[in-house]
This record gives sequence, C-alpha cells and structure tokens, in this order.
Amino acid sequence: MSKAVSTLTFQKYKREGRKIVALTAYDYSTAKILDRSGVDLILVGDSLAMVALGHQTTHAVTMDEMVHHTQAVTRGVTKAFVVADLPFMSYQVDVIQAITNAGRFVKEAQAHAVKLEGATRLNIEVVERLVGMGIPVMGHLGFTPQSIHALGGNRVQGRSAEDAYKLIHDAMALEAAGCFSIVLEMVPAMVAEKISQKLAIPTVGIGAGAGCDGQILVTDDLLGKYTDFQPRFVRRYANLAETCQQAIECYSNDVRDGAFPNEGESFALTEDEEKRLQELLRKSNNTHSEVSC
Repeated sequence: MSKAVSTLTFQKYKREGRKIVALTAYDYSTAKILDRSGVDLILVGDSLAMVALGHQTTHAVTMDEMVHHTQAVTRGVTKAFVVADLPFMSYQVDVIQAITNAGRFVKEAQAHAVKLEGATRLNIEVVERLVGMGIPVMGHLGFTPQSIHALGGNRVQGRSAEDAYKLIHDAMALEAAGCFSIVLEMVPAMVAEKISQKLAIPTVGIGAGAGCDGQILVTDDLLGKYTDFQPRFVRRYANLAETCQQAIECYSNDVRDGAFPNEGESFALTEDEEKRLQELLRKSNNTHSEVSC
C-alpha cells in the first residue's frame, strides 16, 4: 500500500516535475472513488454551495455545512490529502475568527489543511498564524469566487501587465507566509507559468493553462453531473447526468410495468413456514368469523 500524501509529497512532486492531480468531493462515496483512483489532493470546495446545494454563488454555504461535508469526505479517504475550503466570511473578520474556523476543520472534520482566497494583509497574517500552529494552508489567487461581485462576474484575472505583476507578487507573499501550495484560477497561461516558475511551492491550476504544477477540476463538472453551466476550462470525461436519467427512466418503467422487482430480487419463506403461515391465517379468519356472528 502506498503512503498517504502529505505536504512533503507535493514538495517532492514539484522538484521532480510530477504533476499533482486534484479534484473536489463533498461526500463519502465520491471521496472513496477519488482516493482509490489515485487522486493526490481532494478539495472539499465551497463550490458545494452551487453543485450540491443549488445556490447561485459560493456565498451561501456555512461553516457548519462545510464541516459536515468535510467529515463525510475524510471518512472515505486513506491516502489522498484533504483540503477544506474556508467559506465566505469565515476568515475575513479577524485572525481569531480564522483560527477558530480553521481549527474546526482539523479537529472536528479531520481535514489535513485549509484553503483561503486572496492575499490581503489579514490573509497573510492568518496564513502565518495557522502555519505556525501546525495547520497547513493552501492559497488561492486569480479569479476568487468569494469576490465574484467585486470582480464583476466570472472574469479572467491578470490580463494586464500590471494585474499580472500583482498576481506574481501576491503569490510570492503567500509563499513567504507559509502556504504549501497555491490554486491559480482563470489566469492567462503565461502568467500562471511565470508564477509556477518563480515559486518553490507547487501551483494547482484551474483554467490557468498547462504550465502549473498540477490541475484541479470540480468532479461533478468532469463527470458531466452538474450541468447548470460548463466553464470553458472544463473537459467532460463522462455524461453522468444523461446516464443517470436514462437509468432512472428504465427503473420507473419497470416499476410501473410490474417488471421490478422480480422473484430473484425478492425474499421468500421456506415451504414449511409458508404452510404454517397459511394455517395461522386460516385459524385467524375462523376466529374473526365466530366473533362477528
């Protein structure tokens, strides 16, 4: 059995040029499949809000919901490294709030690390404090979904030289603060590659080109299960929404036609027990008939 993945594993991958494979999970069964498939990093993302809970943005998901789903994921994992997303307004108030909520993920949900978005002065301090306490932190730059309203929608970030320069320096600041890795989302490929080359820690891209040290997608997007929209950077490897719908329609037809369940899918009494039951029912019927008279 191979060893469990750790932050040291990602450093080794970076040195060796081996790509990190990352995906999202929100439940036990999905986590087990990803773990058995050899996925290196599983993110319990705040995309949970949209993909699993039906919200329009990531803002609505709560800490309690994130902890609940992270607990389910960690129960299904033996080797992959599990990172939990700190949801909107769970770390933006002050350092104490951030430490408290990050601690919940590690203590209550057994997550290996947490992720936060942006490189504000507060975030840098939060990263330093958490890392100092032994909680690994993953950064997130580029398009940061929790800032969707401030960014004006789902927009690629770092398209001007000035914005790209700021992203590079933000990445370096997060590395200096102690992040073990940084997600780069919806960033021009050349900018993401430059960041990846400058950092000693690995980058994990989503819509950021092939120059990153690894890639992450939302599993439900990859499998074609979540179909509300398909980002440009998503490659669908299956169409589970269609497959599941066809299977459920077949099941519905079988139920309505009486074809499900069949004899092999049902349970039976032994011949002796069936005879005894018939006798008990016969006696019961006779008794009821006498009472009625």
